[in-house]
Amino acid sequence: MTTDNAAVSRQALPGDPLGLVRHHGEDAGPEAPLDGRSDRWALVRLVLFVAAVLAAAYAAGVGETVLLVGFLVACIVLHELGHFLTAKAARMKVTEFFVGFGPRLWSVRRGETEYGVKALPLGGYCRIVGMTNLEEVDPADEDRTYRQRPVWRRLTVAVAGSCMHFLIAFAVLFAMFAGTGDVSGYLPVPADSPIVAIDGLAHGPSPAQQAGFRLGDRVEAVDGHHFATFAAMREFIVARPDTRLAVEVDRHGHLLTLHPRTVNLQQVEVRGVGAAATRVSKPTGFIGFEVSSVVHSSLGASVLNAAGDWWHIASATLGAFGRLLTLHGIQSYLHLLSSAKAAAHPGPRSVRFESPVGIVVLLHRAAGAGLAWVLYLLAAINLSLGIFNLVPLLPLDGGHVVIAVYEGIRGALSRRPYHADVRKLLPVFYLAIALIAFLGISSLFLDIRQLAT
Repeated sequence: MTTDNAAVSRQALPGDPLGLVRHHGEDAGPEAPLDGRSDRWALVRLVLFVAAVLAAAYAAGVGETVLLVGFLVACIVLHELGHFLTAKAARMKVTEFFVGFGPRLWSVRRGETEYGVKALPLGGYCRIVGMTNLEEVDPADEDRTYRQRPVWRRLTVAVAGSCMHFLIAFAVLFAMFAGTGDVSGYLPVPADSPIVAIDGLAHGPSPAQQAGFRLGDRVEAVDGHHFATFAAMREFIVARPDTRLAVEVDRHGHLLTLHPRTVNLQQVEVRGVGAAATRVSKPTGFIGFEVSSVVHSSLGASVLNAAGDWWHIASATLGAFGRLLTLHGIQSYLHLLSSAKAAAHPGPRSVRFESPVGIVVLLHRAAGAGLAWVLYLLAAINLSLGIFNLVPLLPLDGGHVVIAVYEGIRGALSRRPYHADVRKLLPVFYLAIALIAFLGISSLFLDIRQLAT
């Protein structure tokens, strides 16, 4: 969300010589919009260019990743659309709504607003007139400025961008639960999920191979015990090393009993999916089969599950932000920057931001892992963006929320409209800009160093 910068008077900004009080999406000044035939040809060229990029991406084998990056850019544009729609609903004057930044590729004017696309597809922005008291506005437009709207209207505009991210996250989580199935681990894996992998041992067959387990088998009971979750069944097996078990399985609708003898993971080396679980410190029973971790839900249950997982991811994200702000979190982050080994093997409580490069890498890996992982990752990214934008510092949306609340409280106490002097906040603004720049540059450094090693 940005302010209209065209009418800003330098005399009104003596405390902001660099013009940094403008919001993050602003450009140096307005350009003349395209019109007529040149407008149409610019749109045709833009469509052809996008089509050529997609064709080249698919030819190079990264088409899905490019599409996912495009979807993520669309999510950021929807963030700005949230600001745009709520500003229009409040009768604020919005002069521009653009996708991307930099040189204009195509634009069209409808009423008082110019819509278009710019060259750098890094998100989007909209310009709302009169975001702060520092901005000089045409007196004819003063009644339609952001700063003159009621506090609740300003709050709806300020939080609308993050709300769009939150809605997107909920929608993709619902699609995951109802469509592809949960891979996030939010739902417990049922014990009777189909077997999708059978491990072997470094020296000979595993108990599962010897007993005749097959892919697609569903375990119904172990030694007469029925389990609701695979985790509970695993605990039962783990507690019984070197033990002959009676495992009842459903094979294509027919029940049969297999008799594996568990091995002790302290004494054998595993080959296969279960190899990651072979480092144990006490006697541990092992058979050697893995079940599908994808859990499907009905449409009704998917709504509740999406809401629950939404809250789970949001809580984890808030906790991660909180840990990063502690002394230990700062020291840990600086250690990641100074040590390639620490960055390659971070601790379980290490927290860091992902740069655009890192996000593209994550999207590429998720695309290879399947649609369910893509949906989960997109939900996590959108929740992170929504929460981060509500951090109570300018130029983030949370800064505008704090100012609106403060102005509302001061106005209520004095019983007359009150407008905060944003000039006094400029030192904090510059500090926030420096912090955001540091996080962006350092996260980019970490991602590039990781790719290079």
